[in-house]
Amino acid sequence: MELIEVERKRELADSEALRCRLAELGYRETSSLTEVDTYYSRPDIDYMETVECLRVRQRDGFAEVTYKPPSSTATHSDRDVIAKRETNVHLADTGQADAANALLAAIGMVELVRVEKARTIYRHPDQDETLVSIDIVTGAGAFLETEVLATDSNAAAAHLGNIEHAIGVSTYPVVRLPYRDLVMQACTTTQRRKRSLT
Repeated sequence: MELIEVERKRELADSEALRCRLAELGYRETSSLTEVDTYYSRPDIDYMETVECLRVRQRDGFAEVTYKPPSSTATHSDRDVIAKRETNVHLADTGQADAANALLAAIGMVELVRVEKARTIYRHPDQDETLVSIDIVTGAGAFLETEVLATDSNAAAAHLGNIEHAIGVSTYPVVRLPYRDLVMQACTTTQRRKRSLT
C-alpha cells in the first residue's frame, strides 16, 4: 500500500522551550538544515486557488521536484490534518535544482515564490514513522510541523494528535496555510507598507 503523509502545522511562540521539552521526552535531533523551495503554478490553473503544490526543493547536496494534488474535503479533515499522496522525483544533486527550475520556466510554469527555512528535525527512538520539525521561515516566523507516514489516514491522524498532546503543543494555534502562502502574504504586506511610506 502507498504511504500517506499526514501532517499538521502549528505556530510557535517559543521554539527554544519546545526544543527543551522534546529533549526531556527522549526526542533526538536527527538533522538541521536549510531548505530553499521554489513554488510554481500553471498559467491556466492557479495553484493558489486549487491548493496544489509544485516545487523544486534543494538542501545540503539534495534536490527534488515535488507535486501534491489539489486540496479537497477528502485531503483536509475537520481536525486540521492534511493527508495527501506526494509525487517526488529525486534529482542527482543540488545543481540539478537549477536545471529543474529552468525546465519549469521553459515550459511556461509561473514562479510564485521562493521560501527559505531553517528546519530542525526530531525523532523519537520508538516512533520511526513520526517526524517533529521546528521550522524558522524567513519572513514568516517559527512553526512546528508534526508529520506521520501511514497507510490509514484516520489512524495516523489520531496518532498525530497523541504526539502533539504528549509534547505539549495541542493548544498552539493551528496554521492552515502552507509556507508558500504565508511568505507570499508577508511579501504583499511588506510591499503595501513600502508603498504607503512613499
